[in-house]
Amino acid sequence: MSQKIPGFSTLAIHAGAKPDPATGARITPIYQTTGYVFDDADHAASLFGLKAFGNIYTRIMNPTQAVLEERIAALEGGTAALATASGHSAQHLIFHTIMRPGENFVAARKLYGGSINQFGHAFQNYGWEVRWGDVNDVSTFESQIDDKTRAIFIESLANPGGEFVDIEAIGNIARKHGLPLIVDNTLATPYLVRPLEHGADIIVHSLTKFIGGHGNSMGGMIVDGGTFDWSKSGNYPMLSEPRPEYGGVVLHETFGNFAFAIACRVLGLRDIGPAISPFNAFQILTGCETLPLRMQRHCDNAITVAGWLSNHPKVAWVSYPGLAGDKNHALQKRYSPRGAGAVFTFGLKGGYEAGVKLVEGLELFSHLANLGDTRSLVIHPASTTHRQLTDEQKIAAGAGPDTVRLSIGIEDSNDIVADLEQALAKV
Repeated sequence: MSQKIPGFSTLAIHAGAKPDPATGARITPIYQTTGYVFDDADHAASLFGLKAFGNIYTRIMNPTQAVLEERIAALEGGTAALATASGHSAQHLIFHTIMRPGENFVAARKLYGGSINQFGHAFQNYGWEVRWGDVNDVSTFESQIDDKTRAIFIESLANPGGEFVDIEAIGNIARKHGLPLIVDNTLATPYLVRPLEHGADIIVHSLTKFIGGHGNSMGGMIVDGGTFDWSKSGNYPMLSEPRPEYGGVVLHETFGNFAFAIACRVLGLRDIGPAISPFNAFQILTGCETLPLRMQRHCDNAITVAGWLSNHPKVAWVSYPGLAGDKNHALQKRYSPRGAGAVFTFGLKGGYEAGVKLVEGLELFSHLANLGDTRSLVIHPASTTHRQLTDEQKIAAGAGPDTVRLSIGIEDSNDIVADLEQALAKV
């Protein structure tokens, strides 16, 4: 390929992949192996000492996984990436790399319910404290920062509400205080938003959602933006101080602008072990090839459905940034001109009971705890994904009792609307 930077659709198909050198297979094979033969004792020693790149053990790396990592790094504009078993495990590895007991990070209140639960409960076992900021008032992020704060975490497109976040404004706060900005880009995908271009330092994905796109494989991804100075403050010793398990190697000094991805792999993935399976990496690679086509169809269908719902007499409100009157519309146009995504929420005038009734009456939609599938999906967050939260937390997260979340698929939009119409008639 020439020196010209390939377009997004080309990268989605070709980045990281070449015909298999052993067989000539054009599609990246599933390297279903646990271990790899070393050339000799010196080769093995250099691999284990981080003095050479290569495969050691599939818990740490795998050739199928490596292609997926290079592809997502290319789509996001990052320097390197690390695939993991799930989005939750990717988040775990990120914070394991930068946090120590007694330290804290600031996260947006409007997040996926599972992330709120992970941050607010599971992370307490490590002595990591989460503090909450309001994306509609970015000063609340700054007011939570102290000398023990180590990161800021947001979603580019908030789940479940489908609201765009002002990445640049929050990124400015992060840079002012010498903190990395971590952005969950799952709902937007790099097709709609590339957070590294707006001030992010680290990207995290649940590959299970739109990038895989077919609801058949679990996966997570960490993308290193290569933009943060891990040595400057002394607050990130896993990257800035000698690592005794690797003969005193200083990861940031040795690996430069992809040191964070290396640290997550050789310190976190190695010891905690949430490795993605080669088969899941293969499935997600296949899904990634059609990401731009699917995401555009998702967006086109979603604006049609949101517009129809906004005019329905039983619907109290619709939160979809693609609608001209939406409070988030200006941010959508600024950050995501290709479209407003596939996930949004709306409320019914009958409240909690009406939301449950609607979900039960849908036929084309699948009622399940996932999103980003080719199929249209529905869930009532207050009774499912956000059930563990208090009423106040549910409302703050955009998952109040009347809220219904839709993930619009790539079916014919007329059929999606017809299913909603017949279900609403039963409410």
